[in-house]
Amino acid sequence: MRKAQIFIKNFLILTTTSILINVLGLLFNTYITNLVGTECLGIFQLIMSVYTFAITLASSGIGLAATRIVSEELACNNKYNAKKAAKKCVFYSFIVGVLSCILIILLSKTIATVWLHGKISYIAICFLGASLPFVALSGSINGYFNAIRKASKNAVSQIIEQIAKIIISTLLISLVMPKGITYACISLVIGVCASEVFSFLYVFICYLIEIRKEKNIAKDIDTNITKRILNISVPIAIASYIRSGLSTLKHILIPIRLEKSGVSCEIAISEYGMINGVAMPLILFPSVFINSFSSLLIPEFSRYYATNDTKKIKSIISRIFKTSSIFSICMTFVFFMYSNDICILMYGSDKIATYVKILSPLLFIIYLDTIVDSILKGLNEQLSVMKCNILDLFVSISFIYFLLPVFGAYGYIVVIYISELLNGFISIKKLLSLTKVKFNYILWVLEPIFAGIITYQTLRLINLFIYNQVITLIISILSFIAIYLFYLYLMSCITKKDIKL
Repeated sequence: MRKAQIFIKNFLILTTTSILINVLGLLFNTYITNLVGTECLGIFQLIMSVYTFAITLASSGIGLAATRIVSEELACNNKYNAKKAAKKCVFYSFIVGVLSCILIILLSKTIATVWLHGKISYIAICFLGASLPFVALSGSINGYFNAIRKASKNAVSQIIEQIAKIIISTLLISLVMPKGITYACISLVIGVCASEVFSFLYVFICYLIEIRKEKNIAKDIDTNITKRILNISVPIAIASYIRSGLSTLKHILIPIRLEKSGVSCEIAISEYGMINGVAMPLILFPSVFINSFSSLLIPEFSRYYATNDTKKIKSIISRIFKTSSIFSICMTFVFFMYSNDICILMYGSDKIATYVKILSPLLFIIYLDTIVDSILKGLNEQLSVMKCNILDLFVSISFIYFLLPVFGAYGYIVVIYISELLNGFISIKKLLSLTKVKFNYILWVLEPIFAGIITYQTLRLINLFIYNQVITLIISILSFIAIYLFYLYLMSCITKKDIKL
């Protein structure tokens, strides 16, 4: 099978999986929001910010090392070294995962009382800590599967993880809901941790089967695998610890500074929950396509980097930029135009629609930045990505500290804009400078925006209403996308070459 066909096949697998997972996640998020309220969701988001930091400790860049080194060795047809690198990455991830587990459990009481405002029992943090060895192992194994182009393994593990989380969390919440928000949050935490274990069991079994397939591989020259793993993972780990620590501090600081604007702790956490737990996941839902695509770019660009194929790198980046721009601008118009209808349909209120509408213009830079970061990692520029993220967090924390007490929730919106624009601008500039690709503002930005505007005006002339609100919304969105793409085709922004596989 041609490489392009394998890439497309894996993209379709990951995209289909991501759509399923995100639909389930969005429905579950809606259910939880309507059941326990935005305050509980806000507390859970705070817990997850701590968990993200813990996962960073446990993973320590080893998953990326697995993807990079295995991809590079396979590009040079060194199957023995690829297999050896995978085994070493799994072993190192287990050691780091266990150490992270011990550390988090020892600090659980401090985390619960100081970082989480005493809103949750330290037992929940202990559960999170106990899941870290499984998370670390899954990360390195998934990195290996990405490298060997077997996305279906990662896809199935994600489905298992999401379904297990929803079933376990829903069951536990139904049992403890009368006891209050604290027990509901613990139920959500247990659901997350249990789902990580189920996901790990699946990928580990697949890994054992895969690694034993080729027993009689000829031994190639050992290019010091351990040193290469450390060269990639250690700098990434250090930068990740700083970045994730700052990110956790940022999320913990938000409710504290919101309180300074004159609202109670409960309202502050509720507003945080509405923005981070409801509005942002909603507008980021279409990123399932971007995320699936991005995860496959790291091993692909690692191969191009290993073979020094600069012409291919420049050609693919140009096509990726145009496709991503067209997609993100389309989604911006969709959320801006239909945010009220979407929020009323999902949450029974248009209160969150204001946040969705305000945040939607950011989709262009958010989606593009996601892809750019993956390309940079594939081109051995992962430290540049980390440095950019760390700078972004320093700036964000500074603005959170000063803006939120004055402007409240809308001050946080301003911080999100500053953060995403700064991060995206630096990353894109770095990639363009590195690859000598010229950013085509007319083709990649102005024409898609113009197509979106005239599509909007076209639909205003059509009074589209079907007897059912849901059907009306779906047909309206699909009509916008179809007309938008048609206008782009008329303007030659989309050509037959772009849609040719």
